[in-house]
Amino acid sequence: MSVVHSEWWIASLGSALVWARLDLLEAGTASVFDCDGRTLPYDSEDSARNALLDAEFRAWDGLDETDAAALGIDLGSVKPPEGESVEALRARMIVQLPRRQ
Repeated sequence: MSVVHSEWWIASLGSALVWARLDLLEAGTASVFDCDGRTLPYDSEDSARNALLDAEFRAWDGLDETDAAALGIDLGSVKPPEGESVEALRARMIVQLPRRQ
């Protein structure tokens, strides 16, 4: 099944940022690639979004400076992970934040 659109979501867990990728599929279903390297299937975009929101993730595209400050990040210095393979991407799904002074 082919991916129509992908969105990055982010959450803060202690001193780490945790990423998830929401993929909208052409059949109208969705999947979430999580920080453990699992791809979780959902029957709809809404159910996938609700699962991410329940887990306290925020849509990356919707973040503003206030949201970023609450996460302890600077929007200009953080970007969604990239990887040539699932294994390479999984290794970048959790990012340790520098200690705050």
